[in-house]
Amino acid sequence: MKRTILSLAFAAGLISPSLHAAENWPQFRGPNCSGVSESAKPPIVFAPGTNQLWKISVPPGASSPCVWGDRIFLTAFDGGKLETHCYARRDGKLLWKHAAPADKLEEFHSTEGSPAASTCATDGKVVVSYFGSCGLVAHDLDGRELWQHKLPVAQSGGSFGTGGSPVIVGGLVVVPRENIGACSLLAVDLKSGKKAWETPRADVSPGFGTPIVWRNGQTDQVVMPGSLKLKGYDVKSGMEAWSLAGMPSFACTTPVAGEGMLYFAGWSPGKGDSPAPTWAGLSAQFDKNKDNAVTPDEVKGSQMETFFKSLDMNRDGKWTKEDFDIFSAQIAKGENVLVAVKPGAEGEVSEKSVAWKQTRGLPYVPSPLLYRGAVILLKDGGMVSSYDAKTGAVNYQQERLKAQGSYYASPVAADGRIYVASLDGKITVFKAGGGAPEILHEAKFGERIAATPALVGNQIIVRTPTALYAFGK
Repeated sequence: MKRTILSLAFAAGLISPSLHAAENWPQFRGPNCSGVSESAKPPIVFAPGTNQLWKISVPPGASSPCVWGDRIFLTAFDGGKLETHCYARRDGKLLWKHAAPADKLEEFHSTEGSPAASTCATDGKVVVSYFGSCGLVAHDLDGRELWQHKLPVAQSGGSFGTGGSPVIVGGLVVVPRENIGACSLLAVDLKSGKKAWETPRADVSPGFGTPIVWRNGQTDQVVMPGSLKLKGYDVKSGMEAWSLAGMPSFACTTPVAGEGMLYFAGWSPGKGDSPAPTWAGLSAQFDKNKDNAVTPDEVKGSQMETFFKSLDMNRDGKWTKEDFDIFSAQIAKGENVLVAVKPGAEGEVSEKSVAWKQTRGLPYVPSPLLYRGAVILLKDGGMVSSYDAKTGAVNYQQERLKAQGSYYASPVAADGRIYVASLDGKITVFKAGGGAPEILHEAKFGERIAATPALVGNQIIVRTPTALYAFGK
């Protein structure tokens, strides 16, 4: 599967630095953000203390591990500083760390967000980190800074903090700039950090997805989700190539490509069995002085305190009926859906370009997984669904795992197995395929897991709020 320098190094578990890109995990969710490794053989059975190669303490952050050869890259928020960290894959030793040039931090949710949430991207020569607080910074693999591309502080949707990650394609670094009132897709030159193009996304609201590359017919395109619309852009020019309406009102997930098609699945609260909060309900509960407004002090100590800014839609520092009118209008426009888009999409895409749709088992934060002819969805509550990638036929639907909490990490797959990590710190391993998820193992970590694990070589690499683990045989 992978080359080694010496047979002795292989026996000792040392990793050759000359691995092919497909044998690495070069960005968020690995190759093209797919969540799939075709070469990795991670362990089935693992947990803290079981098949554990090493464990190290790491600073807080929500980014996922990025792996190239013998190195692991993370972004971190350490002592008020935004940093890029590099660790040795062999033993977890910190090789280098460098602070990003942030003069001011973006707003972020105290428990659900982080100013270090974007996953690094690398091509094996350059590693690029993105921070919503200050922009892009690039280093070589030994930690020497190559360039900076400074950007204004981002103002994310609901003040949750930046969620999207950079990707490297065709000599460019492409990064979503998800800003209140001014969304765009930015591409900079990988070698110099100079802007190659930037395309405004005026008709979408900020989300938390990451762009991918899709071979649309004979053309490579960058596909980026957004509120209400899924869009494709020319890689070289950044020109918008097509747009598909009828998407969720808020986009947290990332598309996947394969089987000749493009797949996107998303869900936003406020429809069906998940009613949105209303002004009538919240004002009755929190408007203590009956002045037709709710201020931060009136929700202090309640479960709504940390979500105050996310519902202050007009940014005036209080809740009023106007905020909930804006919120309700956005929700009403959205459609929660899993959609398969056929190649040939161009312009305002019609239903003729859609191969099939499904509306059950939809994920809120975890991105869809396309693996071995099936589209796998992971819904909060630990419910897994599988659809035939070509036809949309149901393989199984909303089958419940033992880990029934919420999920932020996206499913990943290798060697015929799928790995899913819940927020309450459980990783479930189940077989790909079949008429139901056949559970092979459940690992308990005892602390939150929000970052998506990396599958590379014979290892699974897991990040928690306090630690980075490597498991393997």
